[in-house]
Amino acid sequence: MNTTPPALSADLETGLRRLKLASMRRLAPELLVTAKTQRWTPEEFLRTLVEAEITARDQSNTRTRRRAAGFPITKTLDEFHLAASSIPPATFHYLASLEWIPAAENICLIGPAGTGKSHMLLALGEAAVQAGYRVKYFTAADLVDTLYRGLADNSVGRVITNLLRNDVVLLDELGFAPLDDTGAQLLFRFVAAAYERRSLGLASHWPFEQWGRFMPEHTTAVSMLDRLLHHCHTVVTNGDSYRMRQARTTGGTRLKTS
Repeated sequence: MNTTPPALSADLETGLRRLKLASMRRLAPELLVTAKTQRWTPEEFLRTLVEAEITARDQSNTRTRRRAAGFPITKTLDEFHLAASSIPPATFHYLASLEWIPAAENICLIGPAGTGKSHMLLALGEAAVQAGYRVKYFTAADLVDTLYRGLADNSVGRVITNLLRNDVVLLDELGFAPLDDTGAQLLFRFVAAAYERRSLGLASHWPFEQWGRFMPEHTTAVSMLDRLLHHCHTVVTNGDSYRMRQARTTGGTRLKTS
């Protein structure tokens, strides 16, 4: 017995293709059979088709935003071990609400390696993507390299403008490598341009009072912090490294010393 639903008429197929209603075009033949069998009203049939198209579009847009964000790996808030973290639950839930993004507020995650900063930053980025926000992720080194390329061809202003078309820019590993004078000035220029316009999310293992360790000019560090911290939620993470703790738990490979 042939259970394949009859194809749409050629003119209807062409019309749906021209309108780029791919999900409607794919589902309509089967739904027409279901609608006749179950005696759906025209409104029920149309609503089901429209809802399917909207769902497919939303999923496609989410995938597009995720690719554009440039996450090195997908992390989620559900995977974050809050009970093992030093982040207060109230702070975690506020950040997870994403209310700080439309308010153009910043978040700064400060703490030693392995205490969940990057996971939290990436998970908030993923949550923002799923909520419909435009997100861009960089390591600090990659962002400075991007700005340097703009400086080379006199397009750094345009580069910054394009970056700030995102709703939130995430900057990981700030201070992992020292900046030279030009790199620090470029980073300051970016932060200043984002001030009260877009949200920034930063992760660094350096406490604010030690930012002079990776920025050559004290004045630049102070000016950058002044703009970052004016509307900012600072989260200090501490404790043992998750990675080291997991390695001990799973009996990680021991290094030979002789």
